[in-house]
Parts: sequence; C-alpha cells; structure tokens
Amino acid sequence: MRHDVIVVGGSYAGMAAALQLARARRPVLVIDAGLRRNRFAGASHGFLSQDGQAPAAIAETCRAQLMAYPSVDWINGQVESARGQDDSFSVTLSTGEEQHARRLILATGVTDTLPDIPGLRERWGRSVFMCPYCDGYELEQAPLGVLASCDTAFHMAMLIADWGPTTLFVNDACTLDAEQEAALSRRGVALETALVTAITGDRATVHLRDGRAIPVAGLFVAPRTEGSALATHLGCEMEESPTGSFITTDSKKETTQPGIFACGDVARASGSVSMAVGDGALAGISAHQSLIFR
Repeated sequence: MRHDVIVVGGSYAGMAAALQLARARRPVLVIDAGLRRNRFAGASHGFLSQDGQAPAAIAETCRAQLMAYPSVDWINGQVESARGQDDSFSVTLSTGEEQHARRLILATGVTDTLPDIPGLRERWGRSVFMCPYCDGYELEQAPLGVLASCDTAFHMAMLIADWGPTTLFVNDACTLDAEQEAALSRRGVALETALVTAITGDRATVHLRDGRAIPVAGLFVAPRTEGSALATHLGCEMEESPTGSFITTDSKKETTQPGIFACGDVARASGSVSMAVGDGALAGISAHQSLIFR
C-alpha cells in the first residue's frame, strides 16, 4: 500500500503529526523503533493535562487514540534508509521491507551521549537531568549541581539557581571569563574547578579528584545529541548547536528538501514533550496542505 505520508518515529512528535493527517482522513504510516528519548524518566512534567504522568503511560494513551483512526497504520521497526524526491519517497526497514509515500516526516528523535564519568549514565533520568523545567520543581529547592560539558554550562547554571542552591562543576569543559564569574556569584552559584571522577549515592554525590565529595539532590548536564543519519542521506541541511546538530526546517517544519518535513528534538536545538507535540502538529498540518497546494 502506498501512503500519503510516512512518519519515521512514533514518539510524541511523530504521533502528533500523524494525528493531524488522520483527522484529514489521509492514509498515514508510522514506523517506530520504540526508543523514546525520555524512556529513562519515571515521570514527565510540564505537559498540560499529563503533568507527573509516566512517559510510557502518556505514549500508550497517545497511541491508542491515534490508532482509533482507520487511515493510520503502524509498524514497529527500524528504518535503515530512505530515498526519493518531489512526490515519491520510499523507506527501507531493517527487515528489508519497503514502504512508499508522497511525503516524509522525520520525527526520529535524538540519541544522548553523556560525559564519560562513572555513575553518570546509571542515574540519567532519575537524578541526572538536562531540563530544569521538566525536573527541577520536584527537587524541592535542595542543593543542585551543573556538570559542565561545554560552554553552555554558564547559561544552565544561571538558570538552575532558580530551583535551588547551585554548584557549577567546571570539569575542564567550559571557559568562564571574569564577567561570567561575577554573574554566577550574583546568582549565588558556587564554582568547583577540581575534576569530577565519579557520581555515586542514591541521588548524586559528586566525587572530585582532590578527594572531596559533594552531595546534590539533582545534577544537570547538557548531553551531546546525535540525530538519525536519514536526514543527511536525503540531502537535508543541518544546523549546528553547542551540543550537536539538528535538521534545518522552515516556519512550516519543511526541510530544505521539498516534501520532507521534520519535527521534535531532531529538528530543534532543545525540546520537551510539549514542544515536540506542538512541532509534530505543525509538521502534520503542513505536510497535509502540501499535498493539496503543491
């Protein structure tokens, strides 16, 4: 069967895009590898009507509502390659199966790579976070830490101070000038320049090379992100951010390749569930309208 649109990625952005197309009664196929970015988190916050719910429960509800539309098909699988242009695209799954559509929406999300520090990855989504708007409130204004991974650590530390007393662990990963240090001091942010050697404890105890250990209720870090290679293989332009690249899109979420749209974390420098849903809805509406007016 040839669909009007294939959505690669069935997390929040992908399902939001597919929903708009389903409501326009267009045949749409969602292909999902089952690797939601927030799968390590116990709860999702900041999304109206779902604040505090488990990410898996939100996704399950979204999928059940989406699949109630008869024009939606779903494949659990991994897209290995894609090709095409204009009004004809095809994707190949890891099984060798091919699917065809007039439009593509890339909603693949990104992969996070954390600094190589023992104990950090094991606490990802539980006491090590990247977004204070998603996870800061529940830390109850307890002592917090920012682990520098790049120069954006200054910006993050300035923000995190609103959620609790903050220590910036420089860890030889960012450079601060005198003006930035003064700004951090005015915000009450403490600076630690000793190298971080490990993270332990029920929450996040930060161990330093000089032998000290500083416990924090939560540790914030900006991971290095990597999106799907599909976009570059299809010729879509990319933009660079301090933490990774993302797909360039216009105001309607169309990429630099006509007929290919992108939404969610793969198409923005930062994101959340709320932003992903909004992005996806816009991409779905734009893809639908392109079928009519192009």
